[in-house]
Parts: sequence; C-alpha cells; structure tokens
Amino acid sequence: MEDKSKKIYGNDIDRRAYRKAVNSKKRFAKKYGDDSRKNYPVTVNKNKYIGDALGVYDVRVGDKSEVKETEKFDTKSGIIVGNIRMGFGHYRISMAIASAANAMGYVPYWMDLNSYEDTTCTKVIKAQNDLYSLGSRFSQKSRLFNHFVWEPMNYEGFRKLSYNASDQKNAELMAPVYKNVPKEIPVVATHVWPAQAAVHAGMKYVVNAIPDNWPMALHLSEGSIHTVQTHFAYQGYRILNGMNGKKVLNPMPSESLIYTGHYIDHELVAGIETDCQARRERKKNKKTMRFLLTIGGAGAQKEIFAHIIRYLLPYVKSEKAALYVNVGDYKNVWDDLEREIPEMSDIAIKHFDDWDDTTKFANDALTGDVTGIHGFFHKNIFEAVYCTNLLMRSADVLVTKPSELAFYPVPKLFIRRVGGHEQWGAIHSAEIGDGTLECRDIPHTLQMIKLFMNDDKLLCDMCDNIEANKKAGIYNGAYEAVKIAMNMKKE
Repeated sequence: MEDKSKKIYGNDIDRRAYRKAVNSKKRFAKKYGDDSRKNYPVTVNKNKYIGDALGVYDVRVGDKSEVKETEKFDTKSGIIVGNIRMGFGHYRISMAIASAANAMGYVPYWMDLNSYEDTTCTKVIKAQNDLYSLGSRFSQKSRLFNHFVWEPMNYEGFRKLSYNASDQKNAELMAPVYKNVPKEIPVVATHVWPAQAAVHAGMKYVVNAIPDNWPMALHLSEGSIHTVQTHFAYQGYRILNGMNGKKVLNPMPSESLIYTGHYIDHELVAGIETDCQARRERKKNKKTMRFLLTIGGAGAQKEIFAHIIRYLLPYVKSEKAALYVNVGDYKNVWDDLEREIPEMSDIAIKHFDDWDDTTKFANDALTGDVTGIHGFFHKNIFEAVYCTNLLMRSADVLVTKPSELAFYPVPKLFIRRVGGHEQWGAIHSAEIGDGTLECRDIPHTLQMIKLFMNDDKLLCDMCDNIEANKKAGIYNGAYEAVKIAMNMKKE
C-alpha cells in the first residue's frame, strides 16, 4: 500500500514532516506496543442501550468477557458505524448514521475504536483523547492558554497537511481491530481515525463523515469518500484551502468529496413539522418556554450555564420558563451547579440514571405541559448522549456551544465556543436561520435569552426556516452518507 504520509492527494509532504510522522508512530509503538500480528476475536451482540431503538449491534474486539455466543455479521445489509468516544459529538453523529441506516432497512454495527482496552488502537486513541480533554478544560480556565495555545491549535494547527501525515502513520497502529471484520461491509466513520484505520486495514468501502464546518487536514482519510454537511466545507476541502499556508495545492478529486447535508437522526427529521408547530402554538398561547441546556465534556462552560439558570429562576417560579438540564454522564457537574445555585436544588426534579423515567418524560412532554427544572444524568454513555436527542423534540430552544449540535433541526442559542473551529458551526446555523449568532460573553447570552422570552418573531422564524431547510434536503445528511456507503458496494 502506498505510504499515505508521504503524499496526500498528490501533494508532497516535506521530509522533515514525514520524519516527524514516522517518529510519532515509533513513540506510540514503543509505549503501547504493535499488535499487528495479533488475531483478536470479534463478537457481535445487540447493544442493550440503543439496540431496540436504533437497531444497533455492538462489535467487540478482543473482548475477554464470558459472552461466548455471538451474532453473525449480515454481509448483505450490514453497515459499520466507526467512531470513537471523544466528548459526546462523535457518538451523537454515529447515532444519527445508525438511526438513518436502521430506518432505511440496514443493520448498523457499532465499532468504537476507543473501547477495545487491550488493543494498541485504543491505547493510542485514549492517550490522545486524554491530552485533548485536558487542553479543552484548561482552555476554559485560562484565557492566555486559550488565546495563545488552544485556539491556534484547533484553528490552524489541525488544519495543516503535515498534521494529517502524522495521523496517518499513527492510524497504521489502529488497523488491527478491523482484521476479523468482513472487508465487504461498508464503513461510515464519524471520526477520521476509524476511517483511516479502516482504509489501512483493507476495508473496501469507507465513507469518512466529516463533522466540522471548518476545513482541516485533520479530517482527511485518503482512500475513503469524504462527506461534508455544508457547501462552505465542500469548497474548503475541495481545494485543501490553507492546508499548507498560502501555497496552492492539488485539489481533492471530485469523486472523493460529496456534500450531503446535516447528519441528523431519522426520528428528529421525521418529527420536524409536528415539533415546530408545537413550538409555535406554545409561543402563541404564551405557554411556558422550554430551554434545553446540554452540558457536555467535563462540564466545559459550566459558569455560563450557571448564569443562565440564575437568570431564568424567577421565570421558572412564575411558570414562564422551564429548564431541561442534561449533564450527560458527569454527575459532578450537577453537584457543582447545586452548590452554586441552592435555589435550583430546592425545586429541581431529578431524572437520574433511570432510562424508563427519562423516556417517559420526553414522550409526555411532546403533548403535555412542562414546568420547573428537570435534571438529567445517566452513567451509560449511550443514554447520556441520546437523552439530549429525546429532549430536543419537545424543547423550544437548545442552549449549546456551536459543536455538532449546531447542525440539529431545533431553534438554538449558541454560547461561547470551545476551540476556534466551532465558530463556523454557529455562522452556518445563523445563515440558514435555525440558530443564533455565537454569544461570546454572558451579557450577550442573556440578551438572547430575553429575546427568546419576550419576542414573538425570533422563535417562529427559526421554526419556519427549519421547515424550509427540511424541504431543501439540508437535514438529509445521515441518509445520504448511508446511501453513498451502500452504493459503493453495489458499484
């Protein structure tokens, strides 16, 4: 196989950057081993958390548990959703792909390359993920670190072709997890490492579903078909814009890059008209306005959410506003909020680690009234992530940083980003009319809260735009990514 770290889409990587890439792989191999000669057993069983809801089966590699029975891969209708747990974003996009595949009659197989603890693959990913998480948390505590280190790294560092060269070398160490997976099953990867590893492993049909709106070489996996959610991203990736300073680069081949639209779950797309009409009716009848606060990662931006909750408390008590607060699988974030806002603790209803209770609340909220503050916490990562998807349908406004949630079909209030690349998600959302501008400080965030509360136009306009976007196919990206993967096999 051609060395993918020496030349990327016909663009030569200089010798210094190539040596750096080779040395990166050597360091990881020395620290975590090289298991390319190992023959890991693979088992397949229905996912006990989202298996029934989304038809998802787990692919376990090198699993030492007592489970001996295993389903067989469906090589005709199966599709692998390759991902890693890195925050909630890539899991959420994976759920969208799985949901669409299931709705289209295919069998989604879940491969989390960050969950195979005994493999070199997982050890390498975990080391990099831990470093990224540390930087993300520190960027929220130190403005100097954020300005001089974190923002430039996320915005320009990950943008460079030389960064992709190192990733490609490291991904060679990840390939062994695919060894005993049938090579003819298509793969849709929602992070670049599962895509790169699949290509290195000889998987025949690989789609690399790029998550962000800011084109970066970080997301390149030559040998796969790349899908993007926006036309802005398409143009940037097609010419590899700015990925080697001001140098004009050889472009990506047209067959390697496809615009699909946003990666959204089938259930959310199907419910758009019903959910938007319910929002308009609540606004018209001056019903309680529902804000969904989703706090991801390790509680990044908790200070902003605390200000929002304090501001809305009087409105909650007078039943003019209601809050859904999802802290994912980080109960410490809820505990911190309770200490900071004792009044919240006194009135909040906790839906903690009880999936039946959470799903019942979400279903009842679609047609019933909601008041007060409702807190959500689930230990399991699948429930922690999917909780937001369930609550989204009955929420009036989603309050979030402009990450992967920037693309979801619900009115959105964007708080300050984490990493410079995220700002382009807010810009895109504001341009298609389903979200606000990025509110980069607390006063502007509260200003937007007031507008949603007091203005009759803002929310309804966003609902109108969401419906228009659906008609234009903007939210069809998950379906399209699945179609591309399955069509590769047919062709």
